[in-house]
Amino acid sequence: MSVNDMIKKSVLKSFGQYNVPKMALALLVALIVGIVIYCVYRRFYTGVVYSRSFAVTLVGMCVLTCMVTLAISTNIVISLGMVGALSIVRYRTAVKDPMDLLYLFWAITSGIAAGAGMYVLVIVAGLVMIGMLALFYSRQDKGRVYIAVIHYVGDVVGDEITRAFGRTKFFVKSKTMRGERTEMAVEVFCDDKDMTLAEREGVEDVTLIQYNGEYHG
Repeated sequence: MSVNDMIKKSVLKSFGQYNVPKMALALLVALIVGIVIYCVYRRFYTGVVYSRSFAVTLVGMCVLTCMVTLAISTNIVISLGMVGALSIVRYRTAVKDPMDLLYLFWAITSGIAAGAGMYVLVIVAGLVMIGMLALFYSRQDKGRVYIAVIHYVGDVVGDEITRAFGRTKFFVKSKTMRGERTEMAVEVFCDDKDMTLAEREGVEDVTLIQYNGEYHG
């Protein structure tokens, strides 16, 4: 028997110990779920700068977690080796948005469940997560948080601007006065179509800057 025959026999024997179709199905399910998480993250993202690299990381995290789960479930020795290898890994990247943690755990747990063959659990949990996000973020389709930078002339005009907000939630962040000209920064939750302050007499211009902030009113 030649060396090539021995290598082929060894490879075929090693593959025979595993259920290759089951592993392929688990990885495919993890990939599909990861893509779904990617689309959901892009749809409901409300931060300032959208990070495409983080969104792609969610897909890879789901697939790699599924792979680790499959490896651990097939061999006890491999599982102990995985624990030792992964224990030395340190992640020092700070998570800026708490919602990013939610998506990370969603990707990791979906990969674990897919690797364990719990496909129904993955689907049901995914539907629950999508429904929860759609429910809590439905209000943001009607209005967003803006920083309105308003330039106007005269104190009377400033009082009229404050009254013009009416029932709209707003919070005056700062005022900068240069002679008779005043720059006022206001945090306001509204639709950009509702901002008609620029049409008032004495108002020079209004700049709306969308950002992800908490309301302090």
